[in-house]
Amino acid sequence: MLAFVVVTAIATAFGIVALWPTDEGVESATESAAEIGLATERYGATVQEVRDGPCSYSTDDNPHFCRQVTVVADEGPALGQVIKLTEFDLAFAATVPELAVDQKVILGYEPATDFYFYADTDRRTPLVWLTALFAVFVIALGRRRGLFALLGMAGTVAVLVAFVAPSILDGNEPLLVAVVAASAIAFVSLYLIHGFNAITTVALAGTLSSLGLTLALSWAFFEFSHFTGLASEEALTLPFITGGIDLASLILGGAVLGALGALDDITVTQAALVAELHYRNRGLGVRQLVASGIRVGREHIASTVNTLLLAYAGASFPLLLLLAVSNQSLVMVANSELIAVEIVRTLCGSIGLVAAVPITTVLAALVADRPVGASRQSAC
Repeated sequence: MLAFVVVTAIATAFGIVALWPTDEGVESATESAAEIGLATERYGATVQEVRDGPCSYSTDDNPHFCRQVTVVADEGPALGQVIKLTEFDLAFAATVPELAVDQKVILGYEPATDFYFYADTDRRTPLVWLTALFAVFVIALGRRRGLFALLGMAGTVAVLVAFVAPSILDGNEPLLVAVVAASAIAFVSLYLIHGFNAITTVALAGTLSSLGLTLALSWAFFEFSHFTGLASEEALTLPFITGGIDLASLILGGAVLGALGALDDITVTQAALVAELHYRNRGLGVRQLVASGIRVGREHIASTVNTLLLAYAGASFPLLLLLAVSNQSLVMVANSELIAVEIVRTLCGSIGLVAAVPITTVLAALVADRPVGASRQSAC
């Protein structure tokens, strides 16, 4: 088991070095996005005035009413200047922003034309407060372990932003990048949060093994289902920004990364459970530890089996509402690529979750005769 973890660590390190982005792909994609109007600069501003009245193109024969918004730039080259935004036709109510005086907004800016436009509401302040509140709760309840968990989360974000996205934009195989990233995240998060000890190594080995099973199943059924990766609006936009990306491989890589979060929860729990059982009763043999661990693991699986389904369904909630009124049978709805992808992700990921229980339990039982101190520390 230790040899497997060491070899995987070496392969992961080699993969990171080999696939490390050069930023050329990001720069090229950014230029392409700017050329077709998808990439613009963003700056904060404060609403100074909101006024509804006749549009500039309104006539007596064809009246139109618009909302005129005036803002003061808080950032960017027009700092402190008053900017009158393009009027919003109230006939298109769904696209007209509901703004109030002194509200913070985000402006888009096109340097080539020196043109400002309303982009979004400025949510940075509430997001910062929510992040701070989350950190306080985690540290207050988890203490040192909670702090390490936050560091692990920050490491995961760093891997996704600094490695995964730029590496794929450089032209590297998306699935390979996702597998290397998932392995790196597993190593960093598990050892950082739970420490370097035998039980963490067991959990890591169980996570990697189950992730490999999830990858194999997902790859097989993605091929069998003939997914194109072109079902979403984002996927249709990518070819205009950067060419050569295998979109089917991209969504398969996303499925692998999505399964990792639930896997490490189960493997750590099972490894700690077996360690605690062995600590409380050193007379238990491997078979007894495995039987007891799997018995408890069944309860864990029963409460976790819907995790991935709800996660994917929640992310596609508006789509579910549209499909509900599509006047199609449930079978035909499930056959559509947007839904079928989520079904394959959910079922393959859930099989990996279920398999993680016996895999990790057996591994933990086999090393239960290790020094009690290390096992006890990880179990607690």
